[in-house]
Amino acid sequence: MRKIVKELWPELNWIEDEVLREKTTKVWEIALERSVLSDEDLQRIPFTLLCGPDFKVSFMDHKQCVVHIAKESGEKMNSFFKDELPVDMDVLLSGAILCDVGKLLEYILDEDDNAVQGTYGKYIRHPFSGVSLAEECGIPPEVCHIIATHAGEGNMVKRSTEAYIVHHADFMTFLPFKERLKV
Repeated sequence: MRKIVKELWPELNWIEDEVLREKTTKVWEIALERSVLSDEDLQRIPFTLLCGPDFKVSFMDHKQCVVHIAKESGEKMNSFFKDELPVDMDVLLSGAILCDVGKLLEYILDEDDNAVQGTYGKYIRHPFSGVSLAEECGIPPEVCHIIATHAGEGNMVKRSTEAYIVHHADFMTFLPFKERLKV
């Protein structure tokens, strides 16, 4: 399973803290073991169920885009704001890689092999299941905070700088698909 996770996530190597990198990898290993989805499914299923049945952007395309945007945003903020608003890049990267890991428990495949929200996912949305998986693997609270607050549920609490970055990277690569102006 470790080999599959490393193939899915070459961005894990951007996490400099070896312990955090290993824990982040372990969360994905456990999620894949418990999920009905395979690594191949993640390359083909849509990243969201909210944009209609013909939506083609895959889970992994979206996830990797979020991680890349978050990384570049964190680097730019560190470059411009320095010690006034420091971004912990390892926390940011781990949180970005893990923010949607709970979808592996939220989604199931229907009889036509399409991703749909399963019963578990209807009751326990992915920010919650993602935090549960992360805590099981010893992920630190500042990363669990990113997972918990990246979606709409996070609008009820104060977000860390890293959580704001992941939240906006996630929504800027989701809302234009869902709410774009069509001319």
